[in-house]
Amino acid sequence: MKSLFKDAGDGFAELQKREMGLSQCRSFTRRISASEDIMKRIDLYGKLIGHEGCVNAVEFDSTGDLLVSGSDDLHVKFWNWETSTEKLSYPSGHMDNIFQTKFMPFTDRQKIITSAGDGQVRLGLVSENSRVNTKMLGKHRGSVYKLAVEPGSPHVFFSCGLDGFVQHFDLRSSAAAKLFRCSSFMESNNQHSTSIGLNAIVIDPRNPNYFALGGSDEYARVYDIRKYQRDSSSSIDKPVNTFCPRHLVKTNNVHITGLAYSHRSELLVSYNDELIYLFEKNMGLGPSPLSGPSEDPEKVEEAQVYRGHRNSKTYKGVSFFGPNDEYVMSGSDCGHIFIWKRKGGKLVRVMVGDMQTVNQLEPHPFLPFFATCGIEKNVKLWAPIATDTLPLPDNINEVN
Repeated sequence: MKSLFKDAGDGFAELQKREMGLSQCRSFTRRISASEDIMKRIDLYGKLIGHEGCVNAVEFDSTGDLLVSGSDDLHVKFWNWETSTEKLSYPSGHMDNIFQTKFMPFTDRQKIITSAGDGQVRLGLVSENSRVNTKMLGKHRGSVYKLAVEPGSPHVFFSCGLDGFVQHFDLRSSAAAKLFRCSSFMESNNQHSTSIGLNAIVIDPRNPNYFALGGSDEYARVYDIRKYQRDSSSSIDKPVNTFCPRHLVKTNNVHITGLAYSHRSELLVSYNDELIYLFEKNMGLGPSPLSGPSEDPEKVEEAQVYRGHRNSKTYKGVSFFGPNDEYVMSGSDCGHIFIWKRKGGKLVRVMVGDMQTVNQLEPHPFLPFFATCGIEKNVKLWAPIATDTLPLPDNINEVN
């Protein structure tokens, strides 16, 4: 992997410090990984070929050595990404397209959770002889696009589904628990309020008591898990905060496809047929965005905006990138990957990532390296291997 840092450009000062013994290896790697010059050298490193359908899910394990993927072919695969070789493949037991694959932490990569279009949440147990037994842990009525693992827990995770329910799983328990059904604010006083179909769930890494949901309306909702009991009969939909760009409040014509938390507890929200917004904690609209006090528009701090991509055809994720979340990444319906600086929203890199659409991007845990997937039947790997910095396309205004 030394080649990833070849010709580091404006990271030269860091290279000098490293050679002089003035910078520790780990801190050196983290600082140079944040260099804009490194971002401008990112190019296609390799492809993982073996799936027979669209690849919808990719994730690195905590060490960064292995990558797990899930596909429309209903199989889960383990990869050694550095050598682009398949290590393990097994039928997931799902009956519809796989949308999420995740390693459970501290299980020696022997427990993998998956979700799919059949509404099932399943567990794969890898034995010492590499045989895999799968079982269903729970089920939603409708697709389950995302799972969220409690940071550092080998047992606890959450699911959200198009049925509007959030479910809590503990692998030490025999059954999942429905926490609550996410409901529309427009009908919050109606006993038969409309469910919000949920597409995304993320846990705040800085305070894992909080998690955020996004779905079929314009509001990203934040909840405190401590407020919910495991008995769904006594659980009601009560967010502690909500986030939405002011011009989208009460519009009812957009929905959220992806969420991500930074290590500063900032919330990144990607909208269908709209843009990507970064909210700081103090930008919330409160628990009830429609009944909160009106504010002077001139005094309202606006969210950072990221422009240029197109998000209308599929459920696209959004990600931070860099050791301190210095960058924001998204796929696009035009088949390109977009990378912006988190602060200021400057577009620094655009590259072709799929013949049709790039849906998911997964950063490596500590290297300036990431994986992507989309409509094609492979996983693409990206690293700063270009000998020169790569400019934005000449036709950048025509890409979309």
